[in-house]
Amino acid sequence: MDGGAQYNPRTVEEVFRDFKGRRAGMIKALTTEVEEFYQQCDPEKENLCLYGFPSEQWEVNLPAEEVPPELPEPALGINFARDGMQEKDWLSLVAVHSDAWLLSVAFYFGARFGFDKADRKRLFNMINDLPTIFEVVTGTAKKQVKEKSSITNNSSSKSKSNPKKGSESQTKFTKAVQPKEEEEEGLEEEDEEEHGETLCGACGENYASDEFWICCDICEKWFHGKCVKITPARAEHIKQYKCPSCSNKRARP
Repeated sequence: MDGGAQYNPRTVEEVFRDFKGRRAGMIKALTTEVEEFYQQCDPEKENLCLYGFPSEQWEVNLPAEEVPPELPEPALGINFARDGMQEKDWLSLVAVHSDAWLLSVAFYFGARFGFDKADRKRLFNMINDLPTIFEVVTGTAKKQVKEKSSITNNSSSKSKSNPKKGSESQTKFTKAVQPKEEEEEGLEEEDEEEHGETLCGACGENYASDEFWICCDICEKWFHGKCVKITPARAEHIKQYKCPSCSNKRARP
């Protein structure tokens, strides 16, 4: 847990940056690196916790020995429930506790460094603009976005932005090319409105027109290519893309 308390953020912006880093690490553990996380949470071991670090890394480890701890501690014993429930339910439970821990750490810093009412409100609003880890893991955030869009928008969005659909090479694309095409059609602004609230299933960040994205054919979640290590060139040769979580579900007995 050496990366858990290397520095103390003192401003609202620094605390929020700390929050985002820890959140990104925990989202990795529960999505793109879920197989490794699952294996580390051995029920035969002692009480284990999932830690997220400001460096966007994560770690499964025993709780801190010092009492009281330097920072609030995550939920204990997440490994004990692993084999006693459905994997998706277990991951959702860990996600909920992770959200609670992130908030407790953020507002611990706020209390320690004397944030006033306005600072606390600003910090909460910045945090609240991001989907929770639970929403990212369960796909709730993506569903909420879909409900706001009409069926027509969804179908046109799919045809414009899905880089791996079938044998029609024209539907495959890279984000570097897409904005130019849309500018010629006068649709760039419309595309931003359609996709602006689309969230990456790995990091939870919003859609950006200058980034390459890919959609899982199984769960239909969208991912930054960089988050799932898929390049535009590689996507051209993928007939059916499965995200890390869906691939792991088939691999695990």
